[in-house]
Amino acid sequence: QVQLVESGGGLVQAGASLRLSCAASGSTFSWYAMGWFRQAPGKEREFVAATSWNGGNIRYADSVKGRFTITSDNAKNAVYLQMNSLKPEDTAVYSCAAKLRGSGSYDAANYGSWGPGTQVTVSS
Repeated sequence: QVQLVESGGGLVQAGASLRLSCAASGSTFSWYAMGWFRQAPGKEREFVAATSWNGGNIRYADSVKGRFTITSDNAKNAVYLQMNSLKPEDTAVYSCAAKLRGSGSYDAANYGSWGPGTQVTVSS
């Protein structure tokens, strides 16, 4: 089972950028498809972005397409989420998740490992 820890969250103004990192340990990172999800207060967890185990088949939620970029680095056992042009509605706890093999999924239930999350707050 892979262990995940996110970092890079913070408080920024609208229009700013942040880069989230997710460090993996405890298993062979290249076996896993990776996803980013977020959950705002009072709302359900929602899909943000995902990449397959080989770095391909990248998917984004419509709400972040063109602003966010997911990348992975198997040499560093890490996945990143570059977030540009942040909006107040992007405020949430962002969590990375790992899915053994295959493509990243929109469905959180398909992921077996989760990090604790990092808070992103965007002020207007």
